[in-house]
Amino acid sequence: MPNITAITGFILMGLSDIDEVQTLCGISFLLMYLVTLVSNFFTITLITLDQKLQSPMYFFLKNLSLLDVFLVSVPIPNFFVNSITHSNSISTLGCACQVFFMASFGAGEVFVLTAMSYDRYVAVCSPLHYKIIMTSVTCVLLMGVSWVTALLVGAMYTAGIFSLPFCGSNIIPQIFCDIPSLLRISCSDSFVVIYTSLGIGMCLAITSFFCVVMSYFYIFSTVLKIPTTTGQSKAFATCIPHLTVFTVFIATASIVYLKPPSNTTSVTGRLFSVLYPVLPPALNPVIYTLRNSDVHSALKRLLQNFHSRSSFI
Repeated sequence: MPNITAITGFILMGLSDIDEVQTLCGISFLLMYLVTLVSNFFTITLITLDQKLQSPMYFFLKNLSLLDVFLVSVPIPNFFVNSITHSNSISTLGCACQVFFMASFGAGEVFVLTAMSYDRYVAVCSPLHYKIIMTSVTCVLLMGVSWVTALLVGAMYTAGIFSLPFCGSNIIPQIFCDIPSLLRISCSDSFVVIYTSLGIGMCLAITSFFCVVMSYFYIFSTVLKIPTTTGQSKAFATCIPHLTVFTVFIATASIVYLKPPSNTTSVTGRLFSVLYPVLPPALNPVIYTLRNSDVHSALKRLLQNFHSRSSFI
């Protein structure tokens, strides 16, 4: 039997071995983080305050923005602190928390985007029954199931990965704790628990992906039957942003988790690993608001109300 020394903490490699470069990377990601927070909180506030945005689509978008805030807040603040203090250590408890929240909020994004695809399917394919089907109770139920299932997925992954013993190297070649890196430094011969967790998670992800694909198959089939180009353009305008957001999230997550396993990770690989918790949350507000006339009108109303109250004071 080889000597096994239990690991009580981990070392996150960061993006560079040079302190000055690491500090610059930390500041850059902090600025991106602050912009992401402001844009998503602005989206949440605008939807909450404007009465004309109280529809299922914007209810789901508000939940998506909230998940974006949570997701990007897991790795970036810790990475910034490590970059400034030049201390890349993280406790086992801290690592477990990162795994739990990253898995939970990542799964939550997938489930909320799946619920949004169903909302778009009903809006386009059954417009006359939309208000009957997509009631407030239905929306709350869909979001409740999405959040609870996401938290269960996070708990299942965390329990699975940290039920394994770790030995040897405690270096994680990423800027945050991720499951593939932890699996590589595990000294267990049995991966039944974690493989079962990963299998369940994969089944949920494939099911969600299949639901989104089928929803848009029927959506595009219905849209193409609309006789006027104006009607087609209006239908596409409400669906393309969601499809773009879903594609960006799935593509960035696939780059991280479907790449071939390796014991060493280049700086480029580490940079790509932070794509899916940073890029989608940063792009989602832009994608949904850039060409959204309802959001533009809501913003104008908000500014007019603010100006009117300022003038009255």
